Amino acid sequence: MIATRVFHYRDPAALVIGLGELRRQGMTPRGLLFVALDPRGETHLAVPDDFQAVTTVKVGDKLTLKAPFEGRYYHFDAIHRLPVGGVLWNGDRRLKDTGSAGEVACAIAEWIKGFGAKNVFLGCTPHQPASWWAQDERSPALALHDKGFVDVVTAASGLIARRIGEPTLYHLPYAVMAHSTILEGWTNVFTSPLGNILMVERRILSYRLVLTCEGGLVEVDVSGLPTVKESAKVPLSTGFGVVGRVDGGGFAVTTGEVQPWGLEAVKPALLVGAQGESLLDLARSLRKA
Repeated sequence: MIATRVFHYRDPAALVIGLGELRRQGMTPRGLLFVALDPRGETHLAVPDDFQAVTTVKVGDKLTLKAPFEGRYYHFDAIHRLPVGGVLWNGDRRLKDTGSAGEVACAIAEWIKGFGAKNVFLGCTPHQPASWWAQDERSPALALHDKGFVDVVTAASGLIARRIGEPTLYHLPYAVMAHSTILEGWTNVFTSPLGNILMVERRILSYRLVLTCEGGLVEVDVSGLPTVKESAKVPLSTGFGVVGRVDGGGFAVTTGEVQPWGLEAVKPALLVGAQGESLLDLARSLRKA
């Protein structure tokens, strides 16, 4: 377990100053464990007590942490800087109600840019999923979920997302996005054989991506985008979802209640499996659980 401390910033300008101070103290993007806004639009960060120890923390480890905030907080799941410009973020649909989500996402994206990072992944919390993109902090945020696209993941060639209430995975090439908007040009690149896609693993690792579906888990190979191929399929009782995995290690698995739009009331993830285990190994472990 990672001992954490919480920082509170009343507005995006204060957040920018605070992030600068945290960097001077030795914190890197790996140390951002949770980022949440309250109904007033104020920002709350959870970071490790020991910035030096965080060098051992991996994305999968973050997903197993319990958020230290209690009450009405609206969480970010991930923030991405896109190669064609602009900032993409996934998180709680209620982030739009705070009035400051776009400025906060852009401030954090600018901060991670200083480390050469393209994205930051955050802890696992229960909420209705949503995704937005903005050119910069002064631009209006475009809501991808208004078109049904959520759980957006970045790939080398473009964006990948599921569409709420469908078994379909979609792809938007950066080349198309550069001459259009992020709301147009999405194409169907894969259809799940196990029903609607309820959750998409938060990042691609070794060209693999796990889709949590109504009837189980499907792993796809995205190395040939826009061609996507099934690499493993595990029919499984509903309620388990793969949020991420540790590079060279196990899977970060959550549980939740199946809803038409995804998994509700998800729990902090647990790391299941050991180094080198495959999706099929994970399935055997889950069936024993």
